[in-house]
Amino acid sequence: MTPTPRILIIDDDPNSSELIELMLRYSDSDYEITSVQTPEAGLRLAAAQRFDLFLLDYRLPGMTGAEVCRRIRRTDAETPVMFFTGTAHERERQEAMQAGANAYLVKPDDIKRLSETVKRLTGENIHASARGAATAARLSSSTR
Repeated sequence: MTPTPRILIIDDDPNSSELIELMLRYSDSDYEITSVQTPEAGLRLAAAQRFDLFLLDYRLPGMTGAEVCRRIRRTDAETPVMFFTGTAHERERQEAMQAGANAYLVKPDDIKRLSETVKRLTGENIHASARGAATAARLSSSTR
């Protein structure tokens, strides 16, 4: 059985977070979604819990989503990070991608791509985690 994908949304606009959550639940009710409104709360959760996807806004209070992404990448190079933001400037997209993002979608233009991108990124991460756990178990049993 495939584990339930866990998604952390970091977006200071509660209406935007709610819309994202509703769209994702409509497309796949098996997501476990946590939403926070500040980068600090998001970084605390990212450090304390395991997620299969970080979904960020670019413009956040106190720091950009790109800075949040950089901080996540310092301790977690594997979990996918995607942006779903109203910031459509190429400079911000490039900064997010250089910070380690796997995808950058723009509201509202890319709303139809949101659920397919989330599904692809969480699926890739869960499969990679399962492969890593299986390899670790094999290595552990072979050293006994």
